Amino acid sequence: MTKILWADDEIDLLKPHIMFLKTKGYEILTVSNGQDALDMLDSDHISLVLLDENMPGLSGLETLSRINQSHPDIPVIMITKSEEENIMNQAIGNKITDYLIKPVNPMQILLSIKKNLHSAKIIAEQTSSGYMHEFQKISSDINNSSSLSDWMDCYRQLVYWEMKLSDSESNMDEMLLMQKRDANANFAKFVKRNYESWITSGRDHLMSPDIFSKKIFPMLDAGEKVCFVLIDNFRLDQWRCVQPLLSEFFNISEDMYTTILPTSTQYARNSIFSGLMPLKIKEMFPDLWVEEDEDEGLNNHEEELIATMIERYRRKDRFTYTKLNDSQACDKFIGKLNSIKDVELNVIVMNFIDMLSHARTESKMIRELANSDAAYRSLTESWFRHSSAAEMFRRIAELGYKVVLTTDHGTIRVDNPIKVIGDRNTNTNLRYKVGKNLNYNPKQVYEIKDPKKYGLPAPNLSSTFIFATNEDFFSYPNNYNYYVQYYTGTFQHGGISLQEMLVPLVTLTPKG
Repeated sequence: MTKILWADDEIDLLKPHIMFLKTKGYEILTVSNGQDALDMLDSDHISLVLLDENMPGLSGLETLSRINQSHPDIPVIMITKSEEENIMNQAIGNKITDYLIKPVNPMQILLSIKKNLHSAKIIAEQTSSGYMHEFQKISSDINNSSSLSDWMDCYRQLVYWEMKLSDSESNMDEMLLMQKRDANANFAKFVKRNYESWITSGRDHLMSPDIFSKKIFPMLDAGEKVCFVLIDNFRLDQWRCVQPLLSEFFNISEDMYTTILPTSTQYARNSIFSGLMPLKIKEMFPDLWVEEDEDEGLNNHEEELIATMIERYRRKDRFTYTKLNDSQACDKFIGKLNSIKDVELNVIVMNFIDMLSHARTESKMIRELANSDAAYRSLTESWFRHSSAAEMFRRIAELGYKVVLTTDHGTIRVDNPIKVIGDRNTNTNLRYKVGKNLNYNPKQVYEIKDPKKYGLPAPNLSSTFIFATNEDFFSYPNNYNYYVQYYTGTFQHGGISLQEMLVPLVTLTPKG
């Protein structure tokens, strides 16, 4: 039975309340002063303390302070006759769990006890019940989605319930995982049917090369100062866990766009910063395109690509470009914000999430820290909260910049190996392959045998692109078991999934 300690110098007057709580299954232990309360806590297993603020001897606030020192894990509900703000502030400052003002009725006390002792269980039960109620609707949406707008709505629902169930420690994780897999299987079929027309026949939705022309340039034309912030490898669920940290400084408008294939930095990010499909980049600016097999960094020419895009659109916008790989670089950028506060367009690339993704593959310690999507989100939130990132956004808001926050692609946790055979020139990405002699099962992939038709440069005349779907990843027969074990459970990108292709495109407008 749950034991509750009630400390009040008028405890005899509270017998009706005590009897009511006993009928609800609680064992109530009573004392009439602060010292006896401390002694009782040392000698018995108490789950919660009801503490009167105004007692002789040790006051309620003094008793609270000592409880926090000796038993910081025990929640304390303070009950007081005083409505003085000073008393309330001191109680809050001492990390009071709840604060009730006399006279209180038994139901008020019961509600506070339930909130502080049983909320996790109640939330888990209610969340599970809510998800079960929505399960059939989500399944129907997965089977009947016929447009990108439908799929975006479906993905939002899945992310909402994934985070809600994770926060409530519900036991519905396996059922949701099943729905996510079902959704990705159907989404892959949808992409296979429609991707060619998006590239060759025009589209009515935003994709990677459209971001600046359709989103950024209209803001600049309207006289806005804009910061375009691209966080590499940033999924919708990761954005949702960061969102509360930005709501203090910005009004937030969330949207999504569809990244091109392959969903990788070399293709998708360069497409954003050039406003072109990859084939056009190579044809128009061969010096700025890096082939798969070259040693040069795949995103070394982003600033030059932005300049070519602005010139191609015959614009006169001044812009800065900054790449932030660590907190030191972020601090340095914050320090120079005042010197660029009148520049119309500031482009910022933040690589932390991508670095975390790669580190998780290569480091056993990071694998332990990010062993699930929920843990991966938690690391993202922790980075944002404790690095210089939050401070950077606060300063940007103070300078009056509207922020467009997005990414070049998302990432997916893979667990199903698919064998593929290629020559030594085949690229190493686990979610897509490009080569001239690929051997694979065409039923397991999305294949593009005419890359130029899809806006992709072909290393050779006979080159084929293949893309993994669902939670698949490509593995060679050589050392097959070793590589399967090494990469199973890692976060990868380059292929086709909701997580990789439908990514956040968020507009942040400074408050005030």
